[in-house]
Amino acid sequence: MLAVLVADEIAIATGREVGSVDRDWFAYALGVAMAVPLLVRRCYPTVVLYVVAAVLLLFYALNYPGFPPGLVLAVPLYDATRAGRLWWAVSVPVFFLSAGAIALIAHRRTPALDVLSAFLPQAATIAVAILLGALMRSRAAYAAEVRLRLTRADRERELEARRRVSEERLRIARDLHDTVGHAIATITVQSAAALQLLDRDLERSREALEAIRGTGRAALTEMRATLGVLRSDDPAADPAALPDRDAGLHRLPDLLAAVRAAGLRVEVDGDLADQRLPGPVDQVAYRVLQESLTNVLRHAGQRAGAEVLLRATPESVTVEVRDDGPGHDAGAAPLDATGGTPPSGRGLQGMRERVEMLGGRLTAGPRPGGGFQVRAILPRDAPQAPEGGVS
Repeated sequence: MLAVLVADEIAIATGREVGSVDRDWFAYALGVAMAVPLLVRRCYPTVVLYVVAAVLLLFYALNYPGFPPGLVLAVPLYDATRAGRLWWAVSVPVFFLSAGAIALIAHRRTPALDVLSAFLPQAATIAVAILLGALMRSRAAYAAEVRLRLTRADRERELEARRRVSEERLRIARDLHDTVGHAIATITVQSAAALQLLDRDLERSREALEAIRGTGRAALTEMRATLGVLRSDDPAADPAALPDRDAGLHRLPDLLAAVRAAGLRVEVDGDLADQRLPGPVDQVAYRVLQESLTNVLRHAGQRAGAEVLLRATPESVTVEVRDDGPGHDAGAAPLDATGGTPPSGRGLQGMRERVEMLGGRLTAGPRPGGGFQVRAILPRDAPQAPEGGVS
């Protein structure tokens, strides 16, 4: 504002124009009136522009010695354009330049080329002010858009992090359920057998107790590995150390040995040892077998028999566990991954979620002749599990 005030007062004091009236105190007062409104140009850019233009028009109408309009209009034009009032702003310099040109040509008979040479610098000054305002508005809009995108990206990253944490917590809960549930079911059956054989067969009682100890150690090892990763403060702690990363059909012999030691008769039909299965498929297949055999121990008892069927085709892998225990009511509806009667326990629900995540299908329900059956069909071309493993 001070620069504009000094500039227009100097222009008024040094102005020379043929036919104009002598400048007086009111001319200088009008110069002040052109500069003072610039104090509020940030808040009211369009109003300030029109107030300055009105005072300038009054100055010209009183026939004081004229000075270039761009001297006082450049700053309010810049602010109005930056505020997004481009078309309101453009009309002001167009009016002044057109009126000045008409006055020079019509009343003073000034040649058109002289008018053009006199007004071209003023038009350039005004154009620069307007272009600078438009450029600054464009930059401000771009910066606002960048900030908005960064905010959205941060929000999306936060939501994605929360989703991954939730999925990882759910996966860990399933792993612990599989590990601890299998261990407790095996230990329960083995301890019952040991109690029954304690007085009659010390050797078999010893074998049962040793099996309990081995099962307990294995469960504790897996739990410690999981809790060790969860408690680690090291940001480079590898989630691959979690037990589920080591789960696979290569551990099936150990699983069969554990349930057989608990007294369960298990027959295996088929062998997938020579099949190169993707890691997620291998893990889910093992977890389905582990949970299914654990359920046989829990619900059918150690006197029941189970059959494990393993089949592989170029497109899919099928794992199936059947038992001849009492199972569920033979007339009950089967449990299907696509709908139907929901499972009553977390084990079947966990198996279903694991299988469905790979695009597979799980069915579980009572067999017509008695017993229970669980079948999982997994696609061999299942996508790789996201970070955090197969949930």
